[in-house]
Amino acid sequence: MKRTGLIVALALLAGCGTKPATDGALPADFVLNSTTIALPDEPVTLPASAEAVSLNCTACHSGEMILAQPPLNAEKWQAEIDKMRSVFKASIDPAQDPKLIAELVALQTAAPAPR
Repeated sequence: MKRTGLIVALALLAGCGTKPATDGALPADFVLNSTTIALPDEPVTLPASAEAVSLNCTACHSGEMILAQPPLNAEKWQAEIDKMRSVFKASIDPAQDPKLIAELVALQTAAPAPR
């Protein structure tokens, strides 16, 4: 069994350093074309009163996603923020936590339901 593994490894190594079948050049008729795409508008924006949420959350989460969260109390929002910081390495300054939590709680009571 060991001999078979050695033979396979040597056979694989024997192919190393050889030139590929082609010189790597693209075919003469190969053309790259530029195109534009239209991204959808952000359908939901956060209110100006949610500045800490906008600064700390919208790099990863859309406004629509933030407003669609189930109602959570301050303790549960703190756990979510801690998870974002520890698991997903969000660069949220811990000094911002009280303001962030207050804004998230206010958003869930004041914001209309997303479409």
